[in-house]
Amino acid sequence: MAKMYYEKDCELSYLDGKKIAIIGYGSQGHAHALNLKDSGCEVCVGLREGSRRWAEAEAAGLQVKTVSEAAAWGDIVMMLINDEAQAEVYNRDIAPHMTEGKALAFAHGFNIRYQQIVPPAGVDVFMAAPKGPGHTVRSTYVAGKGVPCLVAVEQDATGKAYQIALAYIAGIGGSRAGVMETTFHDETETDLFGEQTVLCGGVVDLMRCGFEVLVEAGYEPENAYFECIHEMKLIIDLINKGGVAAMNYSISDTAEFGEYVSGPRVIPHEETKARMRAVLSDIQDGTFAGKWIAENKNGRTFFNSKRAQLKKHQMEIVGEDLRKNMIWGGDTNLDTASN
Repeated sequence: MAKMYYEKDCELSYLDGKKIAIIGYGSQGHAHALNLKDSGCEVCVGLREGSRRWAEAEAAGLQVKTVSEAAAWGDIVMMLINDEAQAEVYNRDIAPHMTEGKALAFAHGFNIRYQQIVPPAGVDVFMAAPKGPGHTVRSTYVAGKGVPCLVAVEQDATGKAYQIALAYIAGIGGSRAGVMETTFHDETETDLFGEQTVLCGGVVDLMRCGFEVLVEAGYEPENAYFECIHEMKLIIDLINKGGVAAMNYSISDTAEFGEYVSGPRVIPHEETKARMRAVLSDIQDGTFAGKWIAENKNGRTFFNSKRAQLKKHQMEIVGEDLRKNMIWGGDTNLDTASN
């Protein structure tokens, strides 16, 4: 069973006298920087020159430096820019300043797992990964709560990497909710697998197929959107609160019966698992990482074409119109991961 840590296990004092450089000020970056600042830590934000986030971070009361300056200044350097940008930024602006005794931190293990970043032997390497978007990390902290986090140590050069990592998580509020111990290897592979097969790839394709089947059968697109897309959040909220059994308790017996007789027809259990195993294999042996790294080096042609196709899909057009005209919709202030 995975080891868990809570506030009593996380001593913020391990950050005393340490300067923390947050690289990036997007979704996670702004939350980490502000939460640490409010926890009494000495923080700066590292951004590229000319970043649109520079003035925003300064307006929030944070000191801002270039990435290179921040890396030279910080005792702990937390990488919170997009995965695909990290290796280039690290090698150019951060690596020259990773001197013995410092710590290099991540919120996702991709670049360590696939050796896009290879830290020197004399630095601590740890992960502090909130399991929630940045705006939730910030809002729950302000409310006196926190978002559950993962902690992992890849390299313990100082002998205090775990204490420092747990102190960092306490500083962003994660210890208030609970901290689960993992490894860079396991976090990376399970995170990629969950995104691709269930949370993003699986769910989006399932919703899209349901929408298309109803529309092609002659039903109004708005009805199809409500039934196959909008209500997904309602179901997931119930599962988050009490598991699948609690969701089944809350829905009608008709819906639950349909779950049992039709779910396996749509997603054949053993066939789906076999295909998921193939996806997992690509993640484990580096095939997926190689494709993503190559995609970024080659101008993102496939990625951008798929994004453009999705934007033109009827379910996206119908959904946008519905959200504008409903009291539950219209919020376009999406939290992104860019810096």
